[in-house]
Amino acid sequence: MTEYKIIAVDFDGTLCYSNWPELGDPNAALIEYLKECKAAGHKLILWTCRAGEPLENAVNWCRQHGLVFDAVNDNLPEIVSLYGNNSRKITCDYYIDDRACLPEDLKKTIA
Repeated sequence: MTEYKIIAVDFDGTLCYSNWPELGDPNAALIEYLKECKAAGHKLILWTCRAGEPLENAVNWCRQHGLVFDAVNDNLPEIVSLYGNNSRKITCDYYIDDRACLPEDLKKTIA
């Protein structure tokens, strides 16, 4: 599809150890990894339930930690052009989220 990978990452509990709507300590290892991905030409999407002022605070917090996104709670423009619409589900190669579960692990997760 693209020469680069698209990585969507959650904020609360993933990039930032926080309890919404507060801000907390950074997940420094993940932030450094994502900055390396960006420097290598990959695209980053901040994918969070935050909206309004809490979202602005999260985006600013990320900038203060040197992390700049190609899109926030939205698909990349080239993906919208490719599919001819902007799906509510973010198109990406990887989702990074503290609540993620692989389908094959689901039986172990939910009793």
